[in-house]
Amino acid sequence: MKRIQAACIYQTLLFSQKPDAGYTREQALDISRREVEHYKHQLERTQTRYQITDQKEQEDGSILIRVRKQYNTKAAVEEYFA
Repeated sequence: MKRIQAACIYQTLLFSQKPDAGYTREQALDISRREVEHYKHQLERTQTRYQITDQKEQEDGSILIRVRKQYNTKAAVEEYFA
């Protein structure tokens, strides 16, 4: 029988706006920043352990983040968040 000893998820997320929405780069960047903050608050509200390993603002006003987060509450994550 196999049992999961530790688990986490690595994700690359792109927060962007539709190109045909007509936003300037600054407007799109402002909206994307708010979406990233909302995402972080959502993780904190659900008490999901996470670590953003990289966050980059793109030329088109989008934001690319790489996040390592807890898979579920039953699997240990200590080795991933040392």
